Amino acid sequence: MKINIPESDQERIVIVGGGFGGLTLARLLKKQNYQVVLIDKNNYHQFQPLFYQVAMAGLEPSSIAFPLRKAFQGEKNVFIRVTEVERVDTEKKQLHTPLGFCNYDHLILAIGADTNFFGNEEIARKALPMKSVSEALHLRNRILTDFEIALSVTEYERRQQLIDIVIVGGGPTGVEVAGALAEMKRYVLPKDYPQLDTDEIDIHLVEGADRLLLGMSDEASQKALEFLEGLDVKVRFNTMVTGFDGENAMLSDKTQIPAHKLIWAAGVIGNKMPGLPRDSVVKGNRLKVDRFNIVEGTDSVYAIGDIAFMEEEDYPKGHPQVAQAAMQHAKHLAGNLKRLQKGEKMEPFSYKDLGSMATIGRNRAVADLPGFKFQGAFAWLIWLFVHLFQILGVKNKVFIFINWVWNYLTYDQSLRLIIRPKKDPAEVAKQ
Repeated sequence: MKINIPESDQERIVIVGGGFGGLTLARLLKKQNYQVVLIDKNNYHQFQPLFYQVAMAGLEPSSIAFPLRKAFQGEKNVFIRVTEVERVDTEKKQLHTPLGFCNYDHLILAIGADTNFFGNEEIARKALPMKSVSEALHLRNRILTDFEIALSVTEYERRQQLIDIVIVGGGPTGVEVAGALAEMKRYVLPKDYPQLDTDEIDIHLVEGADRLLLGMSDEASQKALEFLEGLDVKVRFNTMVTGFDGENAMLSDKTQIPAHKLIWAAGVIGNKMPGLPRDSVVKGNRLKVDRFNIVEGTDSVYAIGDIAFMEEEDYPKGHPQVAQAAMQHAKHLAGNLKRLQKGEKMEPFSYKDLGSMATIGRNRAVADLPGFKFQGAFAWLIWLFVHLFQILGVKNKVFIFINWVWNYLTYDQSLRLIIRPKKDPAEVAKQ
């Protein structure tokens, strides 16, 4: 069965993934002489850098999501299909989905990455990842639900398991989650739960390396540690979480941390795409591409963003798996596809590092920008401006700005709602 997409004399570009890379590429090609098909399992774009603020009840999920169709209203050459991809047939140039197959002239894989549990199935089943809006909302529900239950628990050890939280991974996500939780403990929870002794709440950040923010400067790493310790976050270095049974986190030094919640921010692994040459898949499930983003061993199949592994002299281990790399890949590939259409040669890609940032709560952030390093309130303001500028949709920008200002002035939010989806009766019957 064939997906219902009108046939055209135009070459068809199929983009899989509506993240930073895929959406940027589709928007750049929408006015060109191509038929563009954008496929994603969701009908919206997710702004991943702010997932942690949804999880910490700082923002509503809708404010960091943008409908894909809204970005292409009135575009006759752009077609959006919401489905998952089962496999690619590179010989027939077909993409197979549950809705049917889709022919392509050029296939761009912007399928991103998912949480990497490094083969630990127990942790994968019971830990709390944060790679989607739904996962962030689930984490928010778990945190608030456990605080509600803790109010009625008299046994000290059981109460500690409910209110203590372990975060695994000292990268930007782990640091930002730890900072947001620490500020919630200090300013919000005493007002919401006056019967609960918030001094009992322990926030643990466990990092396998000897410092935080490995991709940033030593100054940023040290300052981030100072900020977190100032917020009473308990940071452990050179320690791995080896197991989690839902009640205790087991560490590599043979100790345990009693905790009902383990937030996993320790790494990512590329999403799989069956049908590609085996040799094209490298470490971390990334797809090896040349300097034109063409997947090794294929013709007219490209990869951009987190899933793409492109070696350069300055980046022998590939480009960092961040939004800027994905958008730069997309912009350059859009230019190369236009050159192909004109019969011109493609130009090789070179990554430009625009810097890294991480925020650790109110007035606390670290920023490594080309030629400059900032820490503290000024870095925090830069972080706010950059992220607000990147958010899609004027309404989303306004709502987020209002939320941030209100939170800054009051140390409070009205978003601490436990919203659980209703279970499907058919699924309940199977249980």
